[in-house]
Amino acid sequence: MQIFDNFYGFMWESMTKNNCNTYLIDGPTRVLIDPGHADLFDHVHKNLSELGIGLEDIGVVICTHAHPDHIEAVQLFDDEPALTAIHETDWQMIESMDEYVRAFGIRPEMIAPDFFLKEGELSINGIDFKIIHTPGHSPGSVSLYWPEQKALFTGDVVFREGLGRTDLPGGNGSILKESITRLSELDAEWILPGHGDIISGADDVRGNFDQLKQFWFGYI
Repeated sequence: MQIFDNFYGFMWESMTKNNCNTYLIDGPTRVLIDPGHADLFDHVHKNLSELGIGLEDIGVVICTHAHPDHIEAVQLFDDEPALTAIHETDWQMIESMDEYVRAFGIRPEMIAPDFFLKEGELSINGIDFKIIHTPGHSPGSVSLYWPEQKALFTGDVVFREGLGRTDLPGGNGSILKESITRLSELDAEWILPGHGDIISGADDVRGNFDQLKQFWFGYI
């Protein structure tokens, strides 16, 4: 679906199969955020095709973190011109779990990033992001803040009325709370989560952060 001009969300709505939401910024360099599972990528490919976009037209693929439901489909870009990126800490986690990762059908050499995401500014052909290292769900989770649109991509750190689980490798509840608190200080009018519904409007964004702090922080 089109969210606003030149920006689309390919929302995953299945109740039986786990996959992430994928986002496309249709700018001078096209940016795809969180391509999802490889075997479920037809969902994204169909939406791209309806926009007249092929895999060869994607310039940068960004993964908010290294869990398979967000990164596995990076393999499909191995022979494409797109540059791929993830935080170095999560890439180190993949490398340390090589045998386990391969058992899930993921070949690390095919998802190796072209560059690492780092805390700070990232500009992609006139599209400016602030990269925020937000560990807790995974050690190298990042959130992307797009100041021009006041849009915040939270991966699996923040959802509508929920937050990321902390019982997977590298998860940490105390650190996740610190990450969420940092995000709550941004001037955001959109939360674009890795799963579930988008949150729009400054009041709803603020209310969602308040709810997380007041309720969920007591459980992690």
